[in-house]
Amino acid sequence: MASNSGGYNIFGLSIVEEALTIDMRDISYVNIDKQSSTARIGGGILEGELVEQLAKEGLATPTTSVGSIGHVVWATYGGYGLFRTNFGLVVDQIVAAKIANAKGAILEADEKLLRGIRGAGGIFGVIVEPTIIYPLKTILAGSLFYDSRDLSAVFRSFNMGYQALSAGGVSPQLTLNQVMVNTPHGRAFGVIFVWSSEDETTGRRWLKKVEALGTVIMNMVAMTSIPDWIRGTARLTPTGFHGEGRTRNIRQMTDEIMDIIVRSFEKMPADPASPQGSHIRCGGSMFAIHDMRGAVLNSDIGSVFGTRDPHFLLEILGGAVVKENREQALDWNTSLWQDFKHIESGNLLPSTYISLEPPDQTPGDPLSKIFGSNDQEVRKLKGEYDTEDVFDLALPKLKNYL
Repeated sequence: MASNSGGYNIFGLSIVEEALTIDMRDISYVNIDKQSSTARIGGGILEGELVEQLAKEGLATPTTSVGSIGHVVWATYGGYGLFRTNFGLVVDQIVAAKIANAKGAILEADEKLLRGIRGAGGIFGVIVEPTIIYPLKTILAGSLFYDSRDLSAVFRSFNMGYQALSAGGVSPQLTLNQVMVNTPHGRAFGVIFVWSSEDETTGRRWLKKVEALGTVIMNMVAMTSIPDWIRGTARLTPTGFHGEGRTRNIRQMTDEIMDIIVRSFEKMPADPASPQGSHIRCGGSMFAIHDMRGAVLNSDIGSVFGTRDPHFLLEILGGAVVKENREQALDWNTSLWQDFKHIESGNLLPSTYISLEPPDQTPGDPLSKIFGSNDQEVRKLKGEYDTEDVFDLALPKLKNYL
């Protein structure tokens, strides 16, 4: 049995051939409790739908920048969002949940089960209604692109400057994602800037510091609402993608890591999307760096999510807008992922991000790569709440792990 929680899966696992699939897309409501600053949401709601409905009441919650993703699956597996340093991972915003178990009964998760849902998602049952908190209203957010005629130089210069900024302390209200993308005009390096506070004056001071880390040729950062920000992101991203993703977690952005990344820039397949209307869309393969600091590191939330150490998540998306270019992009993806395998051992964390974990690569791997020291707790909860393994197609498939 499988369930589709509204969005999609980069590995094509939203629909499983020859399996019963529960389609959750019509369960997309938002019931707001202003007294407790929480909202009960339907298990099939998309990110875009969620933020639009909250915005009608002048509210918002930490989310991703892609509106077509199903909120529940993305959130329960961690949710590396662009508000993470201030509010934590999106899994940390889940304060309650209802599930449909293997017998079809609707259960309110107790603290033990809720801890498992926060990190292990739907392996215990179908998550029909999580309850989330909403601490946000407006943000200062957008993309900055730097002069990328010399990608190696701009990338190294940015990271050296960012390390200097970090040494002096970076505000937790500021989250940055570095990105290297294909555009119709060639490869480009930039950052996604999010200041998750209504203190615009301080946010713009930090924006000036980030702008100074390179020569900015395009600045789309503005005070905005989360729905408007997501709509703006949609205008820059392709509507179709043929490929896969992988991740590596590292402790430090060392010269060795930067050398590997710079070499990959030269090999990254060029498969840009064509300009559509007045907007220029990025397309094909991309590389992103997520800085994990601040509230992300709070291990007292009550979840089985495994990676709470300070680190950088390296996101490798190998894919193409044009299907015929898919294999070349996958070769680049795999090659770069393997290159990181051979770095100085103390800098490489054994963990991975399950949402970008290729399902055919897992047999024989330790479950601790996903859940860390919580791996045996997850197995115990699975045995207690889904004794007959009815939800055997939900990720992670525990039978594939040691």
